[in-house]
Amino acid sequence: MSCLAEQAKILVAEAEENNLDHKVKDARFARWDTCSLCEQDYHGVVRCALGWACWKTYLGRPETDWARRLALSVLGNGLSDADRDEEALSVREAELSSLQRLGAREENMLIAQGNLANTYKALGRLEEAIRMRREVYSGWLKLKGEEDEDTLREANNYADSLVNLERFKEARSLQRKTIPVAQRVLGESNQITLMMRKIYAIALYAETSATLANLREAVTTLEDAEPTARRVLGGTHPITTGIETALRQARAVLRAREPK
Repeated sequence: MSCLAEQAKILVAEAEENNLDHKVKDARFARWDTCSLCEQDYHGVVRCALGWACWKTYLGRPETDWARRLALSVLGNGLSDADRDEEALSVREAELSSLQRLGAREENMLIAQGNLANTYKALGRLEEAIRMRREVYSGWLKLKGEEDEDTLREANNYADSLVNLERFKEARSLQRKTIPVAQRVLGESNQITLMMRKIYAIALYAETSATLANLREAVTTLEDAEPTARRVLGGTHPITTGIETALRQARAVLRAREPK
């Protein structure tokens, strides 16, 4: 952990010393939550520990400082990923409040609102989560269009919120529109595409009145996504295990409903 934190500190410090542009700075700051070797996000306790290390590194800077602002977001993400949601809520609210005071760009506001919606969901505050999700998805759609990665991520998050409230038909309709876009723009092995397919499958099989055709489509969708997730992310990654869990559930529902 100390080596990962030191690597991130050095890369960010070099970017600042050489006055590199914001794109390079942001890319280097990503070392606080993304592996430089496999380019996948850290998760669980590793992400949480790096979140605290990041925040401790930059908290002494002014509120207007770019690294301090990003560090607050990294800390919130780390706490959420380790299921420390009450703590994450305080961080998310502080981050959004800070951005509002500073008159931040719309893009940064949307990211902060999306993170807060994630925490609402984790705490079971589903109505608050879906209201914010709808606003955030609409915001990204207007700002960047339907093919942007951020828009597609928020489309999936919105669909997930719809599933949580058992609004399965709306979730399926949204995913049928956005999954082909994600497959074309991001590729089949992208994390967002894989999560979209999982949420879509759940919206197919979790409905009490699901048809046999929907149940079979759910199983087929997950059977196709599971080996890709395992190959790209590994067998212990949360996305992989989530797809495997959904596949077991979909198969069980299908077995119970199929004619004997």
